[in-house]
Amino acid sequence: MAFETLFTPIQLGSLSLPNRIIMAPLTRSRTPDSVPGKMQEAYYGQRAGAGLIISEATNISPTARGYVYTPGIWTDAQEAGWKGVVSAVHAKGGRIALQLWHVGRVSHEMVQPDGQQPVAPSALKGEGAQCFVEFEDGTAGQHPTSTPRALETDEISGIVDDYRQAAERAKRAGFDMVEVHAANAYLLNQFLATGSNKRTDQYGGSLENRARFPLEVVDAVVDVFGGDRVGIRMTPFIELFGLTDDEPEAMAFYMAEQLSKRGLAYLHLNEPNWAGGDITFPDGFRAQMRERFSGSLIYCGNYDAERAEARIGENTTDAIAFGRPYIANPDLPERFRVNAPLTQPNHETFYGGDEKGYTDYPFMDNGYDRRS
Repeated sequence: MAFETLFTPIQLGSLSLPNRIIMAPLTRSRTPDSVPGKMQEAYYGQRAGAGLIISEATNISPTARGYVYTPGIWTDAQEAGWKGVVSAVHAKGGRIALQLWHVGRVSHEMVQPDGQQPVAPSALKGEGAQCFVEFEDGTAGQHPTSTPRALETDEISGIVDDYRQAAERAKRAGFDMVEVHAANAYLLNQFLATGSNKRTDQYGGSLENRARFPLEVVDAVVDVFGGDRVGIRMTPFIELFGLTDDEPEAMAFYMAEQLSKRGLAYLHLNEPNWAGGDITFPDGFRAQMRERFSGSLIYCGNYDAERAEARIGENTTDAIAFGRPYIANPDLPERFRVNAPLTQPNHETFYGGDEKGYTDYPFMDNGYDRRS
């Protein structure tokens, strides 16, 4: 089966992509000092055949962290490390975006600088949420999150500035685009959702107020990169880390309209079935998003090539992002092109460790015969 649509070039904002196969952001927890290095250069360079690589979620500040061994973009060393990664991708003809991340309440004092409390829109713990910490004996593992403190109104502008500075560093490092992480029950998603945002100031209450902070972040990043080089990731309808929302569809539509006004390059919707379930968006949701958002739409959630081709053919999306298939198949587009079997990833090596399960997955044999 030929997947012709997947290999049709696409314009994402002002960036031209040779195909519609996007590498989704994938936390791999392999930067113990938060600085990308040679392993990351090899890993991302191997996957440069993607239409666009979206980097693993990258902390914008020391207080943005909820998981040890994840990379940052707030120091000169981190910026230099990412510059090496970008150069490795560009050397192989690829394109790469940096995903900007703040976990909010999905954290613990053990991960925060000076043992301070994590921050959130409201002092509400995410029930059942786990973060990833380093214990006193030097081992690392999951640990329940702690109760956050509510951000003071006058603190929010400081976090907006953290995003701005992170975007400035990303631009200096040479990234082609940046993606604002407003998904998966992290800080910006916590502000959007009714269950985690109980504020009574201008950042809480109404739908417009709950969206205010995420949109201020978008504005700050657009000031640096221009809207045509900025994307955003969202997860309408998701219930994760104790997050709930009474108005997910209304908020998704409102955000789509507001993001269109800002000329964003793309809106990346991470579907609730990203964990392998069979939850789908409400009937008509994708068509409504197409009407409300003027940029490109990307969907991600347990897709294979056949489903991706069909989804694009419906004209409700422009590209599809692949996560787990990209872990084990660095040459994923070429495998799709010739309809070759996919290597299955080893779940035990998803997080932490060294090259094993990271840069050692095989490339397809160049002698592979096409199948009808």
